Amino acid sequence: MKPEKIKLSTVNFDRRKKALVAVSAALVLFGCFTGCHSAGDSKTASVDELKAQVRQLAEQVEQLKQEQAAPAVLLNRYRNSIGFVYGVYHVAFGSQRPQIRTRISGTGFLVGDGLLATNRHVAEPWYGDADAKRLMDHGASATLEQLVVFFPNIPKPLRLLPAIVSKTCDLAVLRIEDADITRSLAVLPLATSAGSPGQLVMVIGYSLGTQGMVAKSPSEVYERLAYRNNDIETVSKLAAMSLIRPSTTYGHLGDVVGDRIVYDAPSAHGGSGGPVLNSKGEVIAVNFAYMDGFSGNTLGISVDSLRPLLREVELTGKNTSNRTYSREADR
Repeated sequence: MKPEKIKLSTVNFDRRKKALVAVSAALVLFGCFTGCHSAGDSKTASVDELKAQVRQLAEQVEQLKQEQAAPAVLLNRYRNSIGFVYGVYHVAFGSQRPQIRTRISGTGFLVGDGLLATNRHVAEPWYGDADAKRLMDHGASATLEQLVVFFPNIPKPLRLLPAIVSKTCDLAVLRIEDADITRSLAVLPLATSAGSPGQLVMVIGYSLGTQGMVAKSPSEVYERLAYRNNDIETVSKLAAMSLIRPSTTYGHLGDVVGDRIVYDAPSAHGGSGGPVLNSKGEVIAVNFAYMDGFSGNTLGISVDSLRPLLREVELTGKNTSNRTYSREADR
């Protein structure tokens, strides 16, 4: 999908804020009404019934408060465990000059000791690329020259190694070569299911990739890096200044269809592979696509499809080195 610049909406926040004010006002009214009733009108609802309604409203207010605070709380809790993935790959016929050579960016998050969940099209960037497929169908091979992850507050990139990719959906699990460095970071918990429509969701990732991080940098840094190429040197400079920082958007779950979930939290290129969290901070999906020109339809792969991949990785203990892929190898 063609990336576009997205303006984040504050509609959901305003509605939730208004709802909180409305429910709070209702609580006050019920409290006043209860006090007046205790003096006398026997024809009105019983005091016990009114108290029950007040308790229910109080629970709703508390839930709204928790949901309103959830984005900040969850971002602070898991920010350092969500990494920026940077890579370079090419497609070529034998030793000839590459027909395609491309830099890619995405998001990944910790799901175990040295294990990073992301999309397959981040782990294998030629996956879903029509131009690469056309060449590979005629005998070309895809080679991953470099694939690393930058975590917030870790100044150097960590090399990523293949672990497993799904053959049925856009998911992958990668191994971090120097896993000791990440052992102090929190592993994101997985939800038991994607949940039901209407619930609050939050997406954390690196939307717009390097461009997005440079745009958020202090003005003196922005002036130095804004017009540089999207290369490893630029990302390394950001990491050295502790400017690898994910962004967050939130909205509501709209639908669950098979292994896909639909939500209105905006995303953009570079956000692929980021976690989609519920209000408890549990991963319900992996962000993987958005509708160009319409932020109401962002798509994620359900946690139900991620769980089997993790089980397989843990059972096999597979730790392979970087390799060259061909069309034949994927059949």
